[in-house]
Amino acid sequence: MNDIDRLIINQLQTGFPICDAPYQQLASQLGLTEEMLIERLQVLLDNGTLSRFGPLYHAELMGGALTLAAVNVPVERFDEITGIINAYPEVAHNYARNHRLNMWFVVATETPEQIEQTLAAIEQQTGLTVYNMPKIKEYFVGLKLDA
Repeated sequence: MNDIDRLIINQLQTGFPICDAPYQQLASQLGLTEEMLIERLQVLLDNGTLSRFGPLYHAELMGGALTLAAVNVPVERFDEITGIINAYPEVAHNYARNHRLNMWFVVATETPEQIEQTLAAIEQQTGLTVYNMPKIKEYFVGLKLDA
């Protein structure tokens, strides 16, 4: 990652312009061309420095819900269970952990009631207990890189 990449990432932590030409406005704030900004974002996505680029929505304020869930998956079934869980459109992302609860995933739904329905469906389909760990308090952890 170079200094320009760090500047871009730092600026994105404070927001993305909402206007007719957001990339152009952000590029101007950073002293870049719009083309350079878009190119650097694509490189950061392609090389895995950024896993995604897009808005984050506050699901609860929009009437929806989200939760963190985990399961204890037998190692020999890990790929199978990953496929089952990831097939649910409510599953935002899924990752392995080195823990007894070795698969964790985020579920986001349009209504709070759908959380329990989705987790119950996953339990039924996988035959595994799903541990629901809803958010009690929200924290924002900012990331600022030295340029």
